[in-house]
Amino acid sequence: MKISVFIISSVLALTSCAAQNTLSATAPVTTSSQENISNSSGIIKEYNGKIGIGTATPDELLTVKGIIHSQEVLVDLQGAVAPDYVFEAYFNGASALKPSYQMMDLNDVSAYIKEHHHLPEIESAATLAKEGLELKKMNLLLLQKIEELTLYTIEQQSQIDQLKVAVSTLIKK
Repeated sequence: MKISVFIISSVLALTSCAAQNTLSATAPVTTSSQENISNSSGIIKEYNGKIGIGTATPDELLTVKGIIHSQEVLVDLQGAVAPDYVFEAYFNGASALKPSYQMMDLNDVSAYIKEHHHLPEIESAATLAKEGLELKKMNLLLLQKIEELTLYTIEQQSQIDQLKVAVSTLIKK
């Protein structure tokens, strides 16, 4: 709670100073909790109702050109579907959460990777370098891939167990 109050008061103080263009590269901002933060980049600016840190032309509500150090980040799903649909589709034959979802056969995944050099549904390195990535979207896709990998592993273990039984039966003959 104390950290949240500090962050909120810091952003409000930065917003107020940026709107008034009163923050310089060395001027500290004092928050209600008497914590000091300084603007080492030299730029904190309000532009068209948006706040920029490290940039004079923010393109989102808060734009930071630099590294953000945080202990925790909470991302709201706001309509995005967590990938429980992977297991639901696998065990039930279809998913009510995401009816269009179908897990690819492992051979199809292999063929896709050979052709495109990246996982299905994951953007290429070139696209990511050009456009960046959306953390919420990427984290959900990565969780989907982890769930798919888990199911592929379970299937492979089942096949291994069947082969062990078959080999054991052959050895006994």
